[in-house]
Amino acid sequence: MGSEISVRDQVSAEEWEVRVDLAACYRILAMFGWDDLVFTHATARVPGSDDHFLINAYGMMFEEITASSLVKIDLNGDKVVDSPHPVNPAGFVIHSAVHEVRHDAACVLHVHTKAGIAVSIQAEGLLPISQTSLFPYATLAYHEYEGVALNDEEKPRLVADLGESQAMILRNHGLLTTGATIPDAVLMMYLLETACQIQIMAQSAGGDLIRIKKPIIDGIQAQAEKVTKGLGGALVWPGLLRKLDRQDASFRD
Repeated sequence: MGSEISVRDQVSAEEWEVRVDLAACYRILAMFGWDDLVFTHATARVPGSDDHFLINAYGMMFEEITASSLVKIDLNGDKVVDSPHPVNPAGFVIHSAVHEVRHDAACVLHVHTKAGIAVSIQAEGLLPISQTSLFPYATLAYHEYEGVALNDEEKPRLVADLGESQAMILRNHGLLTTGATIPDAVLMMYLLETACQIQIMAQSAGGDLIRIKKPIIDGIQAQAEKVTKGLGGALVWPGLLRKLDRQDASFRD
């Protein structure tokens, strides 16, 4: 009998590159402690396709995910290519809603971090009180809680609330970011989650919080371009991959 054909041999070089980056994304979520056992997802559009996506094998811990274990699905959450790994179609509801409408969103991240949920519960949401908060604050949307996201009827309301934003706080639920690339979505999630952690820490200390003035907030996106040298997430991505390679390079398998 001949040897089994590897996933890498069955996909384009462009798709394999996205697979490696998405597997790295899952490892990064685990590294920062943003995973929630197996109950959140990161998805990426397959290059050259508007309706095929990569998602984690349901039940795998994020630190176990590899490029080969990612499953290719359509907008309904159904497998496009046979895979021994299960998927969670219900978990793709939020992601499919965004991918279907936002063709600029090559990647969608959704997490249930403690700090993110804590801020999502607050009536005012994210406050412009730290430099870090300004970057997500300038492109932030909110979506009211409608129960566990299993209902397709919620999708139009979710995407309407998201609009053209790159970050969203899901009330009573968690955080969501989008990106034209996987590194962009990861960087935005890093900024949003870090801002939430800072806010909870500042509020825990008590006392009045100093809010940043509106003229500074209005100019933050132009400043962000300078900070990242116009590269966005691509500025930090090579370093993150090197860090992962030092810890465990099996995400590339």
